[in-house]
Amino acid sequence: MQTTLDFEVLRQWIGRTESMTDRIDAGRARRMQATLDREPGFQEGDALPPFWHYIYFNPEVPASQLKEDGHERLGRFLPPVSLKGRMWAGGRVEIDQDLRIGDICEKVSTIRDVQMKQARSGDLCFVTVDHAFTVDGRPRITERQDIVYREMPKAGSAAPRGKPAPGGAIAHITVTPDPVMLFRYSALIFYGHRIHYDLDYTREVEGYPGLVVHGPLTAALLAEFGRDQQPARRLVFFDIRAMSPLFSPVPFQLEARNDGDATRTWARGPDGELAMTVDLTFSTNANET
Repeated sequence: MQTTLDFEVLRQWIGRTESMTDRIDAGRARRMQATLDREPGFQEGDALPPFWHYIYFNPEVPASQLKEDGHERLGRFLPPVSLKGRMWAGGRVEIDQDLRIGDICEKVSTIRDVQMKQARSGDLCFVTVDHAFTVDGRPRITERQDIVYREMPKAGSAAPRGKPAPGGAIAHITVTPDPVMLFRYSALIFYGHRIHYDLDYTREVEGYPGLVVHGPLTAALLAEFGRDQQPARRLVFFDIRAMSPLFSPVPFQLEARNDGDATRTWARGPDGELAMTVDLTFSTNANET
């Protein structure tokens, strides 16, 4: 399908849906543990950590239907935006119940909105997608996903940098995103975008200084880190905002601070910049875990 920036054409995709069913099997969860340098140990019935659902429900797109950058050609489910740069900008996740190893889960995705905006860097197209995850017809997770399409930066141009990360962290850990971690995560989510494993393409075509850390991977690390700050509480909601990219193999920091029934987490880049925030809300019922 021919791509376009015609706003009226792109808005025709609003309301489009697709559904997928997948088994939350232990094998993929254990491979995610190994990818993060943890001893694989998930068993049937164990709760899936927050935002690990990204390793499931991935379209099996034939190679002939991929673009040069490794993405699926647009126009099937996502609107055929002609802007070649694509960024996962964040979203919101509400948890009714945890997904568990062994669940047979249905995911229904809906194009909720399409908006065009002008920025100093050029045209931007924002696509909002809602995902509903159910098991036996009962809601488990709802997610709103924000995707931004943009002009490709010129090779050698400076990567965007975020504002300074906040202070006041009560906990922090260091993550070193080596190329093998990124390659394994790409394989787990069956995701072909070359900025995560092809260094020459990443530098010469998309203008980044190094391999880009997956936004959903950073979000999963932050969500789990934030949940661990209040282990006796049940996580019910978290909001994700991607600010600036992180690059392999440069270490970055996960940092967190608590505020009552909420925990604020963020990723601090190597120069102190704010790369991503994940704000978590926990149940106010002290007996609910």
